[in-house]
Amino acid sequence: MERIAVYCGASEGNDDIYKDAAIELADYLVDHKLDLVYGGGGVGLMGILAKEVLNKGGKVIGIMPHELVDRGAACDGLTVLKVVENMSVRKEEMLELSDGCIALPGGPGTLEEIIEAFSWARLGDNSNPCVFYNVDGYYDPLKQMFDDMTAKGFLTQEDNDKLFFSFGYLWVTKKPCSFVNS
Repeated sequence: MERIAVYCGASEGNDDIYKDAAIELADYLVDHKLDLVYGGGGVGLMGILAKEVLNKGGKVIGIMPHELVDRGAACDGLTVLKVVENMSVRKEEMLELSDGCIALPGGPGTLEEIIEAFSWARLGDNSNPCVFYNVDGYYDPLKQMFDDMTAKGFLTQEDNDKLFFSFGYLWVTKKPCSFVNS
């Protein structure tokens, strides 16, 4: 493992627990010499995560569509900012550059990106583990939905087992961290 793609919100949410989780994840990445690959934004959990990794001496690779760069959304001081044509190319580049995927809490964009990574894993086009960092039960309803899909025959148990919902064990690296497995 060298690089981890992290999908997360362009806002901070309304509870400091989400900000704290982003900082904890950033510290974990740096402590384990894992580069951050993310969407390149400078605000919300995205900005908190990237700035913490940079402040701790880690490497951050941002991948952002030119449309968002033109709007001034890019985080300053990234190790690398790769400007791409659109969001589809961004998602593909993030997966190609990373060895694992983690979703911190976020909105529809975060969910869409990690779900696409999982969908590609099911097809054999993504070998990266997909982890939902389940801060304070944020992803519990989604975990239940995947379990329901499996129970109703729309998702195999084998594919469901490729997803990890964690707030205590970082499954991507298979190494314990301060989170606790859910």
